[in-house]
Amino acid sequence: MTGQPAIPGNAPPRALLERLGAEIDPELLVLALTHRSFAHEAGGIPTNERLEFLGDSVLGVVVTEELFRDHPDLPEGELAKMRAATVSQRALAVVARGIGLGPYILLGRGETATGGADKDSILSDTLEAIIGAIYLSHGMEPTRAIVLRLVGPTLARAAKLGAGLDWKTSLQELAASRGLNGIEYRAEGAGPDHARVFTAQVLVAGQAMGTGEGTAKKSAEQEAAEMAYHALLNYEVGPPPSDGEPPVGEVATEASDTGTGAADAAPDTDGGTQAADAAPGSEVVAAAAVASAGAGV
Repeated sequence: MTGQPAIPGNAPPRALLERLGAEIDPELLVLALTHRSFAHEAGGIPTNERLEFLGDSVLGVVVTEELFRDHPDLPEGELAKMRAATVSQRALAVVARGIGLGPYILLGRGETATGGADKDSILSDTLEAIIGAIYLSHGMEPTRAIVLRLVGPTLARAAKLGAGLDWKTSLQELAASRGLNGIEYRAEGAGPDHARVFTAQVLVAGQAMGTGEGTAKKSAEQEAAEMAYHALLNYEVGPPPSDGEPPVGEVATEASDTGTGAADAAPDTDGGTQAADAAPGSEVVAAAAVASAGAGV
């Protein structure tokens, strides 16, 4: 098969292939660029979803091996976070925009009208399909070199981000270390389909701890988790009492030896005091939630 594939109404693919640094079988290239919305309107022709499936696996193997070799001292959990950050929808969409992939994607009229060529989900899925097509055209080693060139900057950032690799996972781990359970995300979208904005709120043990906003539900939740993580990080859970009772959350303060901690007692409605008999760590959540509210939650 020779020549350039026909991509009606879209930019010629030569510039895209040059940015990728690879020749791709023309029929595979068209298939990799065919979104299901276009395939449906064209009478049910094949879509890029099988190539996406393949490319996702190839991408995962390449990134996993690179992380394994480059970070011999990191535990599995940290490697998994770095991989997740590198192959996330948001990260792959950034890579796709960097090579100008959007204008080449074959979309149906509805997706085109709603800005589908710049949606994170469509960009990331199509990039994975392109990787699958490169793999079928050239095999593993040439594909590995191309993948590492594309995601190399993301891998480098992932090594420095720490908790920021995945704020939702980091929040879950931090909450668990404080003896807190029950993280809940609530999200809703607003606006037209082509400019939809999602607002997310995260609750820890029933308390609102953070909010976030983004063009995708996942990114809004990550932003909310980041806010909650920083709020919760400023508070500590005290050591278990000597009588074996569960630990009670304490606000991390520098009060004098004669001072009274914020979690020691709280006024009740009758002006007296009530014992800290809530669930373990509940005072931590309440205090951190107040701090988050002051920060704009």
